[in-house]
Amino acid sequence: KSSNCKILPNTAGCKTAKEAVILSQMSRELFQTNWIKLEVIGDDYTLQPDSFELLDATKQLSKMGFDIFAFCTEDCIVADRLMGEGCKILMPWGSPIGSGQGLKNLESLTRMREKFSDVKLIIDAGIGAPSHACFAMELGFDAVLLNSAVSQSGDPENMALAFKGAINS
Repeated sequence: KSSNCKILPNTAGCKTAKEAVILSQMSRELFQTNWIKLEVIGDDYTLQPDSFELLDATKQLSKMGFDIFAFCTEDCIVADRLMGEGCKILMPWGSPIGSGQGLKNLESLTRMREKFSDVKLIIDAGIGAPSHACFAMELGFDAVLLNSAVSQSGDPENMALAFKGAINS
């Protein structure tokens, strides 16, 4: 099983650690990768991650040899515990999924970047404009992951190019 795979399976939609573990195992079989973007959603309205179920799933999947990219909030205590259980990459939200609000909790995101200076940190969720992505990069984040800002725009191709330009400048 290679970690050089270009596909990053995702457990989006899972609400329990058990669901996320089962989906991760199926994804490993299908895509021949140990990589998994681990999402365990705790609230249907905000789509906020369930930190308790996320930590449980991380513990289990780490023992199974997965490279975990955890979708989490900007809570440094939760992030520290995820890293302690073998998480490889932290993916804190900038703001709730699909909200397009940008980086709402700057203090916590800045502290997270400082505390986890040697860890890959990717802003995942809430990015709505190229300027938001640029700001995340200015704060020292390694990347941004987005969907709604491009997929729901009137011109997805040009919006994607605008984001590319924002983070490459």
